Amino acid sequence: MVAPAVKRKTDIGPPHYEKFLHPIIKENYGKWKYHEVVKAGVLVHVSETGAKIFSVRAASPRLLSSTTILLFCDLADKYSGGYLRFTSRNNVEFMLDNEANIDPLINELKQNNIPVGGTKNTISNIVHTQGWVHCHSSATDASGLVKVIMDDLFEYFTEMTLPHKVKIAVACCLNMCGAVHCSDIAILGVHRRPPKIEHKNLKNMCEIPSTVASCPTAAIRPTYVDGKPSVTIDEDRCMFCGNCFSVCPAMPIADPLNDGVSIWVGGKVSNARTQPTFTKLAIPYLPNNPPRWTEVTCAVKKIVTLYAQDAQKYERVGEWIERIGWPRFFELTGFEFTKEHIDDFKHAGLTYRRTTQMKF
Repeated sequence: MVAPAVKRKTDIGPPHYEKFLHPIIKENYGKWKYHEVVKAGVLVHVSETGAKIFSVRAASPRLLSSTTILLFCDLADKYSGGYLRFTSRNNVEFMLDNEANIDPLINELKQNNIPVGGTKNTISNIVHTQGWVHCHSSATDASGLVKVIMDDLFEYFTEMTLPHKVKIAVACCLNMCGAVHCSDIAILGVHRRPPKIEHKNLKNMCEIPSTVASCPTAAIRPTYVDGKPSVTIDEDRCMFCGNCFSVCPAMPIADPLNDGVSIWVGGKVSNARTQPTFTKLAIPYLPNNPPRWTEVTCAVKKIVTLYAQDAQKYERVGEWIERIGWPRFFELTGFEFTKEHIDDFKHAGLTYRRTTQMKF
């Protein structure tokens, strides 16, 4: 007789998500009938059984201190039975089964300077990458930009006054570990000069074959410098992505004088009404001027303000621009149209349809 197999305990991989579900969510899994927005930041999900679960959405910094995490945990213990979750855009949501706890929770969050909102036709928390805090190839500071942009757009997080939801993303370089390719408004850090090659260090710090292979445009070629193996860069092919620096620290790309920020508009993932779209370039370059990034915040606020005034109900930013036309968009915003707006990249694939919506 074979003994029954004992399930091995392991710390490999995350624990099963069911361990962290609110009991009401677990009991009604797959039975949800509808949901409604009660007010800015507060949603209710109603099950076929009549059970209800409320979620209170609050803003949070992506880079959390232990003090802030402990505060969230204390509030969850006090008002939501210890149940909370973080959304993909870094909001924190408290899961409540007692409607009477909603307003006391909101009041205590406000007392701690934590705003509640980000639902329906608002600007939700800005999803962003690491920036200068952690990323080795960043061209700008993502978390700093998010802070100053949301300072200027604060009322659009707490009040549902926009024509539709607006998703904003920040990526500190064009490798884009943020969602800047498919957000309504995207801020993208840009390098404008090719990497500097430290030939003396390269032979000791880098493997030349992997360095050459790291370049997506084949701009890096093996060569000899002073009789020793090294690499050279075809600057006409370089797109300043910084991939080479990831595998070869002797090719730094950061440049305080020339690195900056570009702004893109019109992307969305939603398949409602119109097909999903990629962002398109609005401003090719703005300087890095920390700590307030005045040029960037003014440009983003201008886009949001014009969109709020001129867009029709349920129009996303890209749909509004397509309706009024890109010439009109540049005229209203005052942004300059330059040669950088012309997509001449040889792999652009401009004729491809990137949607599941087909016209017969």
